[in-house]
This record gives sequence, C-alpha cells and structure tokens, in this order.
Amino acid sequence: MTTTTRTRRAPAALDLDARLALTDAAMTARLDQAAVAFEVNTAHLPVTSVALTAPAPAAGPTYDTPIADLLQRAHDRIQRDGWTTRQQRNTRGALCTVGAIRVADRSGHADQACAYLLDVIQQQLPDTPTVPAWNDQQTSAGPILRTLAHAARTASTNHL
Repeated sequence: MTTTTRTRRAPAALDLDARLALTDAAMTARLDQAAVAFEVNTAHLPVTSVALTAPAPAAGPTYDTPIADLLQRAHDRIQRDGWTTRQQRNTRGALCTVGAIRVADRSGHADQACAYLLDVIQQQLPDTPTVPAWNDQQTSAGPILRTLAHAARTASTNHL
C-alpha cells in the first residue's frame, strides 16, 4: 500500500496593492460597524441645532485723522478679504498691504499712508526698503494686521 501525503502549498505572497485593498476593505467594514453602533447608542439623545456660520469680524476703531482712518480701513479690509504676497490682489480677492491701502483710500491719501507705514516698519526693521518688500517677507497676515493697527494708532496720536 502506498501512502500519499498531501502537501500544502504556501499561500501566494500578496503585493502592496493587494494588502492595501484588503486593509481598506477591513477598515471600511469596521468603520461602518462603528457608525451603526454610534447611531444606536446616541439615538435617544436630544438634538439641538448649531449655527455653523462664524460672525463677521468686528470693524476696528474709527479715527478722526485721514491717515489713521485709512490705515485702519486697510487693516479691516485685509481682515475681511484676506492677505496675499507678491501681487496687489489675488484671484480670491485677498490683498497685499499696499493693495489694501489703495482699495480703502477714499480721499487720495494712499501715498502718504504708505510712506507713514514704511516709517513705522523701519522703526522696528531699519533695513526694510519698501512696504511691498516687507509684505512679501511675511508668512502670515498676523504681523501685517498688527503693524497696520499700530500704525493707525500712532498716526491718530500724531494727528496724521
């Protein structure tokens, strides 16, 4: 009598894509099960609606002097529309510092406001050649907004 022994073949090795697909299927099943469990466990809780819209930022103080008022309006404009570098206005409507001053200008004081802002900037950074150069060195709107607000306050104090 002859005995034959069956040998088991080694399972085929799965490549990365097959392993990722299996893991994705397993995780999807677990997430679906967790979602159902969550719905069952929270079905008895009362639901209150929440307003998802954020309130518009409040406008800053108004100033009686033209340069201070213009700098504050430029600050408010950047806060509302966003800030950009290397261009006066981007496709989303965000403005650079000079662009915001020019858009907010109602009385022809944009050049004076830019010159005063450069003076304020150069008090902290003496090597800054221009407002656009300083604007382009920034990585976020925070320093822009702080500097515009500070310049507006000091312009008001100096009756500009």
